[in-house]
Amino acid sequence: MTLRIAHTAQLAPAELLAVRALLYDCFDGDFSAEDWDHTLGGMHALAYDERGIAAHGAVVMRRARLGGRWLRVGYVEGVAVRRDVRRTGLGGRVMDALEGVLTRAYDLGALSASDEGALLYEARGWCAWSGPVGALGPDGPVRLPEEEGSTYVWPAPAGPHTELLFDWRDGDVL
Repeated sequence: MTLRIAHTAQLAPAELLAVRALLYDCFDGDFSAEDWDHTLGGMHALAYDERGIAAHGAVVMRRARLGGRWLRVGYVEGVAVRRDVRRTGLGGRVMDALEGVLTRAYDLGALSASDEGALLYEARGWCAWSGPVGALGPDGPVRLPEEEGSTYVWPAPAGPHTELLFDWRDGDVL
């Protein structure tokens, strides 16, 4: 098993196609063109085995306002492990690499977790944001109550969880 960390621009077209196929398969076809777009433009952690890409995750730059201050947020996208190698530690290895990027380049890490994925993130010290979650939309701030409880941050900021307001993007905002 080898682990590679690379920027989107350093990935060959065939690698990008393989990552997109992995994500489409791992999310049971529920991985849209916008979801793919959200995965691009940052740093990728790719685990390879003899069959090819076995696991993937990416960190892309976002902006979020917390307590009146805009932060550089490393937003984790596209974390997936191929079905035949799940529960072998690859998700943890990918997250180790991504958390290293977060530590060195961002004020805060954030992600939107599925119920299954939340178990991995909580075990690694990520915490569900307990305050309001929103985005700065084209017409101003928009509260996203459907994202509350599934938006995770790392490391956990001290103090009460006030509103966490992300930059806007097409598709799933978070």
